[in-house]
Amino acid sequence: MNHLINECKNLDYAMGRTNLSSITAGKFAGRLYKAILPQYASPNSDVVHNSLNILCVRIVFCLFADTSQIFKTQRIFYTYLSSFSAAEARVALTNLFAILSQKPADRNPYLLKKFPILANFPYVDGGLFAEKIIIPNFTPAILEIILTETLDTFCWKDISATIFSSVFESTLNPKTQRRGGMHYTSIDNIHKAIDPLFLNALYAQLTSILETPAAQTEALIAFRDMLATLKFLDPSCGSGNFLTQAYISLRKLENEVLKHLYETNAIAADATLCVIKVSISQFYGIEIDHTAVAVAKMAFWIAEIQMLQETEDIIKSKLEFFPLKNTPNIVLADALAINWKDVIAPDECSYIIGNPPFVGAKLQTPAQKAAITKIFDPATKNLGNLDYVCGWFMKAANFIIGTKIECVFVATNSIAQGEAIPTLWSHLLQKNIKINFAYRSFAWKNNIDADSQAQVYCVIIGFATFDRQHKYLYHNGTSQIVSNINPYLLEGGNTIIFKTAKPICDVSTMLYGSQPNDGGFLSKYSAAEVAAIVANYPSAKALFRPFVGSTEFINNKKRFCLWLDGVPPATYAKISPIMNAIQNVKAYRKSSSALATQNFAETPYLFAGIRQPLSNYLLIPRTSSGNRSYIPIGYLSSNIIASDSVFTVPNATLYEFGVITSSAHMNWMRTICGRLKNDYRYSNTLIYNTFPWCTPTPSQRKQIETTAAAILAARDAFPEASLAELYNDLTMPKALLNAHQANDAAVYAAYGLVNDTSNCVTHLLNLYSSKI
Repeated sequence: MNHLINECKNLDYAMGRTNLSSITAGKFAGRLYKAILPQYASPNSDVVHNSLNILCVRIVFCLFADTSQIFKTQRIFYTYLSSFSAAEARVALTNLFAILSQKPADRNPYLLKKFPILANFPYVDGGLFAEKIIIPNFTPAILEIILTETLDTFCWKDISATIFSSVFESTLNPKTQRRGGMHYTSIDNIHKAIDPLFLNALYAQLTSILETPAAQTEALIAFRDMLATLKFLDPSCGSGNFLTQAYISLRKLENEVLKHLYETNAIAADATLCVIKVSISQFYGIEIDHTAVAVAKMAFWIAEIQMLQETEDIIKSKLEFFPLKNTPNIVLADALAINWKDVIAPDECSYIIGNPPFVGAKLQTPAQKAAITKIFDPATKNLGNLDYVCGWFMKAANFIIGTKIECVFVATNSIAQGEAIPTLWSHLLQKNIKINFAYRSFAWKNNIDADSQAQVYCVIIGFATFDRQHKYLYHNGTSQIVSNINPYLLEGGNTIIFKTAKPICDVSTMLYGSQPNDGGFLSKYSAAEVAAIVANYPSAKALFRPFVGSTEFINNKKRFCLWLDGVPPATYAKISPIMNAIQNVKAYRKSSSALATQNFAETPYLFAGIRQPLSNYLLIPRTSSGNRSYIPIGYLSSNIIASDSVFTVPNATLYEFGVITSSAHMNWMRTICGRLKNDYRYSNTLIYNTFPWCTPTPSQRKQIETTAAAILAARDAFPEASLAELYNDLTMPKALLNAHQANDAAVYAAYGLVNDTSNCVTHLLNLYSSKI
């Protein structure tokens, strides 16, 4: 069955439908769209955009039908259109579309007499040509795009309906045009979602039938009948690529059944067996964009025709492609506003699939935020921090209650980390949602142009209201069977970490660094600027301190600040550069629209927020690259001023440094932190305060202090290198790596763990549960 799996994924590019041909077709659609749009009198109106989108869809379908030879008369569309001038093309297409939407008996005799070739076009139906649209006058260039650039050089039958639909829609949709580049979801990525949801089980079932000769014909017939009962809903279907690929996969399974029935002469014994049963009417979609709806329907019809052509090769006879007998159930609506039960009844639905829109909390419109609020209990805290995709998870959870429906959604990795866990998953778990398979965070690349790809980090989550016998967790190209998958997409219990204002263990409080709020007049001095002031005012040297935020700390950038806390005014009153800076701070704060900032104008010589530790402290960057195995953590003296772009832990010892910089804490952080793309966003309330510290013996504590000191010594051996260089996994010095690994082992020992990260987070989650 391996060949069947490959065909279903299109990895062998069956029938030559390669990504390249689909992309080429999509680019053609873009050229056509841009050429026709200026011909309209009101090119910016919604009516025009709708008409133009449908016009492009119809032309593309005709090109596909012509080169696929399903219009029967070879190259009839090309022959017909090429017989008209550009000035006549508008009327020619209007007449053709009318003919394609009519049964032969209903066609206009005058048109058929004037243009006899029209009688040779089939009745297409399906609604593709029925709607009246505005067609503008064509220019010779437009006609040339259709006739010369396409029909003479490109074979439309080679396109993949799944990929082409995405590329085509991205060229027609003004929203995706503004975003730049053409986008599509790779077939391989689609199969990451639909294979574990339903296809793997169907592959296994068919394989089992084929390996059991007894009563094989009856079993194959029953299997094919079952395929025809499956119904799918994609509540964010876009151009339909998830649905069309699911349809293609089912039809390939059906064709495999027909192949075996044909080879055993079962079809010859019963001609009704060759009737196709899997239908595009088994697929339901909800999409808010009119363009995408039109493209999705066309993609289904193209996919249906292509699969019928494959069936023809199997049964060795011709099938009728027209009229289009089946119609995909694609509804134009806002999925978060519509009742999904109005699209398909829950007791009829088998699976929910899709890739809902990725809109971060800060990028949502007021209407989108309002939609999220309506789905959740309005009293839910932190709703404003949820990604837009969370609305689809809640809607799906409500829809599948009391059913055997299984779901899979592709989502931004934000829904499996940070504050989304307590906000979203506490609700989902209350609704008895079970995660049955999941892909942990991975890069989702869809752009055609690799240079313009905006890398998005995604997760794939398969869920239902019941547990599967086997649950699968996928990560970094591997899969494992696990007993339970929790909201953090790890094996283990469904513990949820809630942020807390105080540490759950007896440790020092983590604070923000000091906030200047000074317009840069106290806090932005280079080494050269400090040296120039000190050269004229030697006593000023003691008034400047190193000033570090995340950028300065990680990248070894030198920055200084004026630190006048506790300094008598007489010390600096006669130093004019300092007095000028203070005067500028006062003016800056007084001009602020924020009352709190205006109040700080009363002490312009001080930072607005002073939280500088008075002894050695830990420095933790609030944001850091997600590509590092270890976040660079600082162990600094109180003479170095920390900015508010970092966190500090006052009164820290080498022991605290060793634990915080260990992989135990790093794994905890990676599991529950929020992220900006793939960058870590450290949180005092969600990560540090919830972290369950170990309880070492005196000897274990001393060992951690020793290994922590070794880390600092290994760093000091490279005084010219930045921490960004030292903590790059590709360039990390061996001595520093060895020091960290020794420290990891010492910390794991204090937790009663071997030096193995595989069960570290599960152990920490259990400790967390015991402490709250």
